[in-house]
Amino acid sequence: MHGTEAPSPWVTRFAHLVASGATVLDVACGAGRHAAYFAARGCRVDAVDRDPAFAGNFAGLARVRFLVADIESGPWPYAGRRFDAVLVTNYLHRPLLPLLRESVADGGILLYETFARGNEAFGRPSNPAFLLQPRELLDAFAQGFFVVAYEDGEIAAPRRARVQRLCAIRGGARGIALFADSTSGARG
Repeated sequence: MHGTEAPSPWVTRFAHLVASGATVLDVACGAGRHAAYFAARGCRVDAVDRDPAFAGNFAGLARVRFLVADIESGPWPYAGRRFDAVLVTNYLHRPLLPLLRESVADGGILLYETFARGNEAFGRPSNPAFLLQPRELLDAFAQGFFVVAYEDGEIAAPRRARVQRLCAIRGGARGIALFADSTSGARG
């Protein structure tokens, strides 16, 4: 059975931008809460994590392919592939940022949420290697992406933490049109 932790509110807030049938890459997927969420929405999900103990969590999830891979020490297992959506939560390995950029298809969505400097006041992670610097996430994906939303601040749930969050669409006008279409009627 997949992880029972609820999907991140940041992810669910922008999930409507990812169409049913889309290809999704869930990086450092852990127990699979987001892989299961997008599979239930009709997406085809590639989920990768270095811990083989999570493999059983994906049994019975027909739209999810789980891959055990050490993406920090080994080769990038998705070289040359592009996805309609790339998702990263609670994970940072800076050398992967260019590979993540390249893994988002034109018009595709990047959803990224992880810990930022200042989180050490709330517990782990506290190592600067795993904490984003101010504007680091925004700057890493600003060029070539239309930034739909960016946040850098403190959250209260699921536990108190300091995070940066980004939702961005790869490409220019096409991405802007996609976002405009998906939110029309949302304002009152």
